[in-house]
Amino acid sequence: MILVVSATFHVDIEMADSYVEKARGAVLATSDILSKDKQEVAGYEFSLGSVDYSALLASYRTTGFQATNFSLVIDSINEMLACKGAPLTPEALEKISTSSDGRDVSNCTIFLGYTSNLISCGLREIFCFLAKHNMVDCIVTSAGGVEEDLMKCLAPHYMGEFGLSGKELRSRGINRIGNLLVPNDNYCKFEDWIMPVYDQMLEDQMEEGISWTPSKVIKRLGREINDPTSVYYWCDKNNIPVFCPSLTDGSLGDMLFFHAFKSPGLKIDIIEDIVRINKIALDSVKSGMIILGGGMIKHHICNANLFRNGADFSVFINTAQEFDGCDAGAAPEEAISWGKIKVDSKPVKLYSDATLVFPLIVAETFCKNFKIPDKPSNTESS
Repeated sequence: MILVVSATFHVDIEMADSYVEKARGAVLATSDILSKDKQEVAGYEFSLGSVDYSALLASYRTTGFQATNFSLVIDSINEMLACKGAPLTPEALEKISTSSDGRDVSNCTIFLGYTSNLISCGLREIFCFLAKHNMVDCIVTSAGGVEEDLMKCLAPHYMGEFGLSGKELRSRGINRIGNLLVPNDNYCKFEDWIMPVYDQMLEDQMEEGISWTPSKVIKRLGREINDPTSVYYWCDKNNIPVFCPSLTDGSLGDMLFFHAFKSPGLKIDIIEDIVRINKIALDSVKSGMIILGGGMIKHHICNANLFRNGADFSVFINTAQEFDGCDAGAAPEEAISWGKIKVDSKPVKLYSDATLVFPLIVAETFCKNFKIPDKPSNTESS
């Protein structure tokens, strides 16, 4: 049985016209004419044939959302590099005599910051590339961002899964970082390696009067590891200062704890380092910030640039939101309000996992003008 219900509406013609006009005014409101510099939304055309990956990444500019911010990040970093590579201005030439940190002065000082998880993963090799070829001027990271680079020179990390049982891993002596696995034996090897270094540092402090700071400690560790796969090996070679005011917040601190009972007396001064990084910012003709992640590493770089009334170029890459007021999620506009980014600059925040985008960003920026050294021919090598 089918029940059919019908109804007849009797609408006054004038009333109907009134409804239509009101609805039309709301739904079909007249648009202002957009300026001619506005680009049309368009994505990559795969039907053209074999994929041109450079063109694919270039198409992100008109794809929208975070893809467009990806393109803006590339623009900002390329502007930093163009500024850095330009002939020295009279202002820069004047600063050569006043800069006290031992690095060549350029028109733009590039600060790079990253959290420890990014050293744990495969981005370590990209940071190593940047340090090896002297492409950044100053690095800020956390304790894990130092120790895990050194640990990987002693033993590898392994791929795992996000959902592995913590109880089972703990019983097996396996530590998990996201979907990466680190055997606890790696930390034992790290202890065996670093304790004699701490012993020597204490001896140098007592006999030579060395005042250790986190940046001096990291430089020493990079020299002692003596391994070209290490980021900090190249930072030592190229005199790139690495700052870590939270040096004790990790295995480095655990080993300092044990060392303090075994051979008490080692001192590490954080005040000397805050003076040093702030002076680097003050001595900069212009400055650029590339910050992957949040927390201490983000704030430490931004705060140093406050002393020069803000960075000229700024790139933030993280997944944090700003609704809870944390610094990790703070948008560039908030940093402008504090004087950490210049008011007339064009900062960019890209909401993304850095492992997805930073390799592509480096490929489209730092690598564009990098010439791979020619391999010697058989004739030359014989």
